[in-house]
Amino acid sequence: MNTPRPASVKHTPMTEEEIICTMALTRLPRVNTATQHRLVEELGSATAVFEHRRHIRDFFPEASDKLSAALAEMERLMPRAEEELEFARKNKIQCLCHADTGYPSRLRECDDAPLMLFYKGNADLNRAHVINMVGTRHCTEYGKDICRHFVAELARLCPDVLIVSGLAYGVDIHSHRAALDNRLDTVGVLAHGLDQIYPRMHRDTAVQMVSHGGLLTEFMSRTNADKVNFVRRNRIVAGMSDATIVVESAERGGALITADLATSYHRDVFAFPGRTGDPYSQGCNRLIRDSKAALIQTAQDFVEAMDWHTAPAATGGSRDTQLELFPDLCDEEQRIVDCLRQSEGLQVNALAVATDLPVHKLSVFLFNLEMKGVVRMSGGGMYRLA
Repeated sequence: MNTPRPASVKHTPMTEEEIICTMALTRLPRVNTATQHRLVEELGSATAVFEHRRHIRDFFPEASDKLSAALAEMERLMPRAEEELEFARKNKIQCLCHADTGYPSRLRECDDAPLMLFYKGNADLNRAHVINMVGTRHCTEYGKDICRHFVAELARLCPDVLIVSGLAYGVDIHSHRAALDNRLDTVGVLAHGLDQIYPRMHRDTAVQMVSHGGLLTEFMSRTNADKVNFVRRNRIVAGMSDATIVVESAERGGALITADLATSYHRDVFAFPGRTGDPYSQGCNRLIRDSKAALIQTAQDFVEAMDWHTAPAATGGSRDTQLELFPDLCDEEQRIVDCLRQSEGLQVNALAVATDLPVHKLSVFLFNLEMKGVVRMSGGGMYRLA
């Protein structure tokens, strides 16, 4: 059967139909995230997956019997998805599909990124500088002091940074509160839907965060804060950030999982050292000992390691002079340079959106610009003018 291939939705705005179909697709039983992504890539959109669900092998020949059977049941999940969209509308929640420009571009680079995110807040998830701070739920006074002092210093050195954590007890909540105290935006990644806050005693902080950052989750409303969901949300915390900072951690714990995920995503990992024998410093000390995290003691250490210094105004002329030495920039290269002139740095996916260039082509142009000495890549995979 020679059925026409559905059109790509790469540059199509996220319609209600696409949002609903994406929600339904993510709820298919026994269909993992990787398979969801493959389906959308092969057929062009979640809407196309739904439309062709009964003859999926025409477009995705390797579809198993289990996948075909699951897709055939997709229609029964649509009412729940429609209900969730109405809940999102009433509560001013953004439904961010994977291809949406508001979706965290750093997270989009990760193979296991969720197809759909729910976001309530006002912070730009694609700003130039994003970090996460994680650690033990049994935060000591030492850990609390680190959160307060590090964030206060970071706010002076890099006032546009977005701080991400998980709204949990311990290091998470102290990081969020330190950000709010220093007028930094902060986003909490939740292990449940946006119809509840867990733990409840953090509700007041969460309400403040909606106006000075936001709350983000991959889970629909009426999803409980089950243990497995906390593990799943760690990949979002790690994936949407330039760097992971472990404040305090026992020898085992969720913070170490986040650090491992960050490493697998080729992101920078840092840790604060602690005294030998302190139970909630063993994880950090081991990360440093095994060269899985760089040791930092101050925000100055971190900013220097990430090369996040803002160039002084006096150096602006030198950039322009250097660019004048390369009048043979092609249109695409000039477009990249113009975008970077207007920012302190962009990662590949954010730059692809800004320049409207496919990532595979953009990478070639960036390489050429690096060879010409016009562009450089610094910590966190950020591209800047040289």
